[in-house]
Amino acid sequence: MSKSTVTVSRQTSETEITLSLDLSKGGEISVETGVPFFEHMLEAMSFHGDFSLSLRAGGDIDVDFHHLIEDIGIVLGEALAEHVENVGAVARFGHSVIPMDEALSEVTIDVSGRPFTLFKADFPQQRIGAFDVSLIREFLHGLAGSGKMTLHAECRRGENSHHMAESLFKALGKALNQAYGPSRHSAAVQSTKGSL
Repeated sequence: MSKSTVTVSRQTSETEITLSLDLSKGGEISVETGVPFFEHMLEAMSFHGDFSLSLRAGGDIDVDFHHLIEDIGIVLGEALAEHVENVGAVARFGHSVIPMDEALSEVTIDVSGRPFTLFKADFPQQRIGAFDVSLIREFLHGLAGSGKMTLHAECRRGENSHHMAESLFKALGKALNQAYGPSRHSAAVQSTKGSL
């Protein structure tokens, strides 16, 4: 495992998760959650974000997917926050707009130290297979909260919920890649205040 790899684990009475993240290189993606559609979304996010992700997650999905999806967001956010602690200044801002057929999604990130989530999506189908699309909000909220980032995510349009969700996760991957990449700014902290 390289020095740039961050590994975070979380165990509760509802979920057990281990996640390893390496933003310095892509190509190594392995995701096991027991929720096939969500695995597909995380794989798309990592592939298009060009970073390596290893995730093993299990939980009370016989009850509902909610706890697991939210906790994966929390653990991914914790890994991103640890990445910032390890590398110091990052680029801070990331933005991507991605189409998938008739769907178009936009994600904008500010690694600000101030958790905030704005998510807008009008999904025409509320389920994609067994997956409830309302859980995407829970994932993003957990991600932004524990990652201490400002996250704006919007499905601008679409007629197929699968296409909308997939374009959103691809845009998320691209925006994460930009925001958490190395800073090219001469200042140690990406803020005119000198502190985030």
